[in-house]
Amino acid sequence: MSQAARPFRSVLYLPASNARALEKARSLPTDAIIFDLEDAVAAEEKDSARWLLSSALAAGGYGKRTLIARINGLDTPWGQADAEVARDMKADAILLPKVSSAKDVDALAAIIGKRPIWAMMETPTGILNVVEIAAHPQIQCLVMGTNDLASELKSRHRPDREPMLASLQHCLLAARAHGVLAIDGVYNAFKDEEGLLVECKQGRDMGFDGKTLIHPAQLAPANEAFAPSEEEIDLARRQISAYEAAKAAGKAVAVVDGKIVENLHIVTARQALDKLDAIAALATE
Repeated sequence: MSQAARPFRSVLYLPASNARALEKARSLPTDAIIFDLEDAVAAEEKDSARWLLSSALAAGGYGKRTLIARINGLDTPWGQADAEVARDMKADAILLPKVSSAKDVDALAAIIGKRPIWAMMETPTGILNVVEIAAHPQIQCLVMGTNDLASELKSRHRPDREPMLASLQHCLLAARAHGVLAIDGVYNAFKDEEGLLVECKQGRDMGFDGKTLIHPAQLAPANEAFAPSEEEIDLARRQISAYEAAKAAGKAVAVVDGKIVENLHIVTARQALDKLDAIAALATE
């Protein structure tokens, strides 16, 4: 499955110190898992958590889900050891928190070699430097850390996320400019499915690839919101059919539902169908 087609609708945080959570994750309908060694792990459990996670990943059983290990910052007492152990973990990428510049990515790369890196965008300095961060050759994904960012911005949480929009859009622009993934931040009220779905749809409409989640109960709304809808798939198929017929007739454009369809629309339509196929492939595990 290509990186472009692989779905990242739901990206679930799980504490790496919780053996039961590590086991349960093998059967959860999530596209990706962030195994957290940072915020979700108490200081006295940091050392044991990294080895617990390493053993769980070595045992396998996570199917086609994308697996990411979030380490502690390299400026903490645990970051160096986390990075050294994560370097040899059977994870698809390593997530670095509070990335402020490309130099932070270089520092991690010096420890882990050529492994793919995901970057948490959760500081004002990081947001301002996101273009250089996204351009780093090992960066595969930008993950919005909206809770930390809101704290540093001294902004208030609002249902419309207006205080956060400039930061979200700036990171999304950088991600798209450099061809990397962009994953939206968490929704804290994990029992509020309606509010979560609204925020998921907002992130989807902005262009994010998926959403980070803090509880398995949030998986279904995120998977629904970030998947192509039946209406979108129907339109995509009709656009492709009409465009191919138009080309066969020597025309450069087609008309579907009273709207012009040209090549750029067909690229988007094929991407929707590829994503649908990739989602189906995950569901057949």
